[in-house]
Amino acid sequence: MRFKNIIGQNNLKSKLTKEVLDKKISHAQMFLGEPGFGALPMALGFAQYLFCENRTEEDSCGICPSCKQVNELQHPDLHFSFPTVQSISKTSDGLLSDWRKQIKEQVYFSAFDWIKRIDPKESKPIISVFESSEIQRKLRLKSYQGGYKVLIMWLPETMNAACANKILKTLEEPPEKTLFLLVSANADGLLDTIRSRCQIIQLQRIDSVLIAEEISRKFNIDKEKCQSITSFSQGDLLRAYEIASSNEDEDALKDAFMAMMRSSYKKNVIEMMDWAEVMSKKGRERQKIFLKYTLHMLRQCIVKNYMGEKLVQVSQEEGAFIERFSPFVSGNNIRDFMKTFDEAFYQLERNANPKILFTLLCFQSMRLLHKH
Repeated sequence: MRFKNIIGQNNLKSKLTKEVLDKKISHAQMFLGEPGFGALPMALGFAQYLFCENRTEEDSCGICPSCKQVNELQHPDLHFSFPTVQSISKTSDGLLSDWRKQIKEQVYFSAFDWIKRIDPKESKPIISVFESSEIQRKLRLKSYQGGYKVLIMWLPETMNAACANKILKTLEEPPEKTLFLLVSANADGLLDTIRSRCQIIQLQRIDSVLIAEEISRKFNIDKEKCQSITSFSQGDLLRAYEIASSNEDEDALKDAFMAMMRSSYKKNVIEMMDWAEVMSKKGRERQKIFLKYTLHMLRQCIVKNYMGEKLVQVSQEEGAFIERFSPFVSGNNIRDFMKTFDEAFYQLERNANPKILFTLLCFQSMRLLHKH
């Protein structure tokens, strides 16, 4: 992957190219950020730039044999490690074909996207001690092309303790010209001993203008819808992709949110139950997008209440609703609101019964709306 094909993060691109050109490359680096910020694409772009035979000051050439090999995820000195479902494969090597397909189809993807691809049962994947043995074996080998060996580890926070402890020694004293690129969405999930040995590279939210340009180009949507999706994404390109590619119009999200909050505020139990019934019949991905959308709208209410209308990032229609609804969201209930919907998202990803989940959400919202 070339840097020019990665959306945003221009300051980071400049930093990484300078690191290579100055030959001052830290042997262990952690790209930290939400999947939609582009941490994995950035690690791939960095590896390609490092291997490129005709690099410029700004990017890899994209046409030399090394660039082509990285682009096909087939470079002999580029290794991958990622969480696997142990009943399917103990190590990453057994799922490399799926890994390559995922990246080629969509390089911005979440842990749940990966789970769905590799396991119909959606079991929890880990990076196990079997993987650490494979990593050590691969990195002991000589470089095929006489340069760097690069290991990209995706979601290192999924390492179990046995794996993390075993890999620590290699991370502390790696073989010559060995580069670890850890791609993490949650550094707090890592052992302190692992985290402290990495140079942390924090990715930033992608500029809203760039997200608007990208989804407008990719999905050919009108300006009003583009504005709504962009504000909802909050700098996360994956989130923008999810809503833009959804089968339903995003107006359905707004309507569902308004209906839920109105029936909950009125304490109309029949309407609340009917609403939960309808929502429970939607696809799980659509349900997850709705929960993300609700969190977004609640945040915008707080922004309006405490920071002013000018900083609110919503479409015109959403803004009209927030004008009426925001007085019911305050410092007294916002933390509980956020916790409630975050927990619902967590449970939904783990196959909670949607009818029970959304019914409970309505009753919890009713309680919180009258707490403001």
